[in-house]
Amino acid sequence: MKKMLLVIAVALMSAVQVNAQNAKPTDKDLVGIWMMESMQWEGEKKTMCGKATGYTQFKFYGADGEYACAELALTKDGKIVVMPHEYGKYTFKDGWYSEMGRPAIKDAIVWVDKTTTKGTWQKRHDIWKKISLPDKAVKYIMDCCKTKETPADVQQAIKQTMFK
Repeated sequence: MKKMLLVIAVALMSAVQVNAQNAKPTDKDLVGIWMMESMQWEGEKKTMCGKATGYTQFKFYGADGEYACAELALTKDGKIVVMPHEYGKYTFKDGWYSEMGRPAIKDAIVWVDKTTTKGTWQKRHDIWKKISLPDKAVKYIMDCCKTKETPADVQQAIKQTMFK
């Protein structure tokens, strides 16, 4: 009888572990740092980003709705260039996703597993991986995104000189 109980206990523990591993990601699983692993335009075979290309995108999702996005490129001389894209707020609830107050889209983010998502944006198919990044690097990229707004007087000078 004790052996039977032990076998049942082991079987239950195994089932609980498998169930935990296969648990569906929740909205909270989006919180963290994400790197675009691949980007491919519909109908094209060329992958436009990833480690091998020297170009990727970074997204930060905070638990409080904080959001940042930047492009990252590796120059020929081995330096990283951060090109801030936007900084603001996001929402993600029950599969509905929105950035920067734009209209929410259902299933814009499709979970492959807890560390991989895929999605389509304007016929561009993306795969994103959740990554760990040192706090110093995250802070730097976030600061770039926060300060990306070009002052009005500088914008005016550029418009008058370069776009007239």
